[in-house]
Amino acid sequence: MLKCFAKPTTKKTVPVLFILQTDYTHWLAKQDAFTQNWLTTSQFRGEAGCISQIPDKSGQLVTILCCINDFTNMWSAGALPFLLPEGQYEFKLSVKEYTSFAIAWGLGAYEFTRYKKSIRSPAQLIIPNTLNRKRIHNIVESIYLVRDLINIPTDDMGPSDLGAFAMLLSKQYKATCKQIIGENLLKNNYACIYTVGRASDDPPRFIDLRWGKSTHPKLTLVGKGVCFDSGGLNIKSSSGMLLMKKDMAGAAHALGLARMIMEAKLPVRLRVLIPAVENVISGNAYRPGDIIKSRKGTTIEIGNTDAEGRVVMADALTEAVSENPDLLIDLSTLTGAARVAVGTDISAVFANHDDVVAAVIKEGEKYNDPIWRLPLFAGYRESLNSSIADINNNSTDVYAGAITAALFLQEFVPSHIPWLHFDMMAWNVRTRPGRPQGGEAMALRALFGYLEERFNSR
Repeated sequence: MLKCFAKPTTKKTVPVLFILQTDYTHWLAKQDAFTQNWLTTSQFRGEAGCISQIPDKSGQLVTILCCINDFTNMWSAGALPFLLPEGQYEFKLSVKEYTSFAIAWGLGAYEFTRYKKSIRSPAQLIIPNTLNRKRIHNIVESIYLVRDLINIPTDDMGPSDLGAFAMLLSKQYKATCKQIIGENLLKNNYACIYTVGRASDDPPRFIDLRWGKSTHPKLTLVGKGVCFDSGGLNIKSSSGMLLMKKDMAGAAHALGLARMIMEAKLPVRLRVLIPAVENVISGNAYRPGDIIKSRKGTTIEIGNTDAEGRVVMADALTEAVSENPDLLIDLSTLTGAARVAVGTDISAVFANHDDVVAAVIKEGEKYNDPIWRLPLFAGYRESLNSSIADINNNSTDVYAGAITAALFLQEFVPSHIPWLHFDMMAWNVRTRPGRPQGGEAMALRALFGYLEERFNSR
């Protein structure tokens, strides 16, 4: 069990009471004189986001009062694990509200402690038996996994380390996992993955994890695993490289979602494909102007070595569609243009089947996991034209970078296969309740909710 959660116990627990800001005055009028005096003396005004620790007359903590704007915002509970004194607490909420607030509590208790010790333990929240404790743990633990993978720097999370983690996860859930490594990528017709990653001393690899019964619907996840992106010969600025350990966040998301699926035993035939590379510089680094023949046979002119993610994803998507999955989802930190379009808190999504993406977006609204659809506007495809190859990896237009990147990927996905392409930040630029600065899982709660609804109802 996560250290921020506890099962019902005979030990004393402190109730956490959430009150709407608009109801505070009415609520206060009903309290005893001591509580009224305490809140008035401490100048507690009942504003949303404010918290009061209310003692009894002996000085013992008896109630936590939290004023909020509404009960649909789960993050109201996100700061509490380290804001409250160590001890055990319980919410006074309905089952639905308790569940979402508990997930926020769990996510707020996250700390990245691989290289720096924790200062204190989080407060513990009681998870009553009326809640689906296993599902709450599954979601929180899987998001911890994603955050950890993103936060670990490349010297400890290069392509070989990412491959080793995938192997470990597959062993944990009795899945199978294979890797094609180094020059064997060329022998197996994965020239895109090999070419982008060949300059690194940590060889590129293609990770292939499988789990589930062959009779179940096929679900395939593809995660961009660029463990560090220097930009290649089109080198980034020093400031542009600072967060490039997170360019494997798509792979982290694919593995985190896979863990959710396997832990929940969803009735799917799961396949996870990860092209894992470092995009760095050496004497054999690939160059602007080079042409790569992809696994599909499509020739790609390299207009910019810093548009490497779509190149490695091309080979992975080609392999993914070879088995005609019932649903294909790719996840990546593909373009800065997506962040310009929707900011850092919203996952941009592209899709070729309206009903699927509409259902996922609806789940995002349900789970406070915002997703925004951007268009696969065919009119921009001509900006990827090449005079000497089938396609260029770099648009000739400075505008609509997220769309042109998605159009590039669409070249490798047949229209009959339902496909979702996520282009996300995967990083909290500042600390907020439940969302500490650093690596972040985006769209996973929405996707997991959608997959539960779709495949458990069959």
